[in-house]
Amino acid sequence: MDGYQNSQADCSHGAGPLLARARRARRLSQLDLALETGISTRHLSFVETGRSRPSPGLVLRLCEVLGVPPREADGVLLAAGHAPAHRETPLEAPAMAEVLAALRLILARHDPLPAVAFDASWDIVMVNQAYAGALDACLAAGAEPAVGAGPVARLALLPAPRPNLLRLLCHPQGARRFIGNWPEVARALLDRVQREARLPSADPARRPPIEEALAQPGVAALMRSRPPGLAAPLVVPVEMPGPTRYLTTIATLGTAQDLTLRELRIETYHPA
Repeated sequence: MDGYQNSQADCSHGAGPLLARARRARRLSQLDLALETGISTRHLSFVETGRSRPSPGLVLRLCEVLGVPPREADGVLLAAGHAPAHRETPLEAPAMAEVLAALRLILARHDPLPAVAFDASWDIVMVNQAYAGALDACLAAGAEPAVGAGPVARLALLPAPRPNLLRLLCHPQGARRFIGNWPEVARALLDRVQREARLPSADPARRPPIEEALAQPGVAALMRSRPPGLAAPLVVPVEMPGPTRYLTTIATLGTAQDLTLRELRIETYHPA
């Protein structure tokens, strides 16, 4: 019991710096944050310095105002010695059957245009018929050796280890063989992923394989080739054989109460 209490004390001391870092990332003063959450600046200062242990309700209120994602908010709760507030259910669990059926319907309705669902690590979870053809070609060419080269199941939960979008995009035998404007698409996507990875709330345990992608031939040089100060384009179409140009949109399940579902993203392709 003493060891557990000591562990809780150590954790509670670590919650304050996490909240302070998130506040500074939002460029809020302690006064601004205190006013938004309805507490005194003295109390907030004590929380950030570890002199006061915040309640679960205060942690969640601070995280909500600071825009801390639910998974990272659970990390702050643990650091404060409290239990996580959000559940996380594997996609393979029986409880996810209804959700997977809905996801299958969304992707199927988008055929004959490509659509794909992927998780926070950019691992592919499910694809429709139109997307599966290109994915099969990449896997058959060896772009994801650990996954295997057999045909990908259409509209079904892909088994682990799952293909990863970043590796498929950057591998010489991957999607770069088919995308006519691959340099622009790769740079835009990797810029986005790197920005997300630098956020204070980013979870290192769920970090996408950015280093693996940058280690592929020509990718690091590509990322260095943009002139300093050059603004990123507002929209980057994807040019595929045909020729066909697509715009893509990414949707999330905004009302999901489960971490796995909140982090699920659905990318759909639309004619440009």
